[in-house]
Amino acid sequence: MDKKTHLDNQSLIRLRVDFVGHRIFRAVRSDGRLGEWVATLRDSKAGVDPTVMRGTADELRAALVEEAEQARRERERFW
Repeated sequence: MDKKTHLDNQSLIRLRVDFVGHRIFRAVRSDGRLGEWVATLRDSKAGVDPTVMRGTADELRAALVEEAEQARRERERFW
C-alpha cells in the first residue's frame, strides 16, 4: 500500500468515527479509480442534505461540520 492510499484510508476511518450519522465512502469512477468523497445521511440529527460529495477528505469534513450546524439550527428553530 502506498503512502497516499494509507493516508486516505486513515482519513476515511476518522470521518466514519467522527460522523456516525452518515455513511461515508469513496465513489468509484468509470475507469475504476477512486473519485469523490461521499457521505449519505442516516440520522436526520446529523445533517440536512441526503448526500454530500466533495473532492477531498478535508472538504468533506468541513461540509459535514456545516451540515451538523445546520441540523442543530433547524432543531432549535422548532423547539
